[in-house]
Amino acid sequence: MHALTDETFTDQTSTGAVLVEFTATWCPPCRMIEPVLAELDRELPAVTFAKIDTDANPTTARDRGVLGLPTLHLYRDGELVAEVVGARPKAQLKTWLEAHL
Repeated sequence: MHALTDETFTDQTSTGAVLVEFTATWCPPCRMIEPVLAELDRELPAVTFAKIDTDANPTTARDRGVLGLPTLHLYRDGELVAEVVGARPKAQLKTWLEAHL
């Protein structure tokens, strides 16, 4: 997964389908979902998978209205098209992603 920052977020989400995980090192559900996202990254080559640490990059999280972790945002060509808050099983996330591509 690509690591994003406040400075790179807009540029890195501006082209194609990009799934961004808003995360923090202290967040147990975030750690739990990481292997699931890594599997989906391998299974869905049409989607770029990225994450942003909300503690190190609070501006992006604030500007995007992120209140809970993990929050997953799916961007298509820079536009937010779908959002999920909280950890979900792999099958549910895959279905959600495929429905919004």
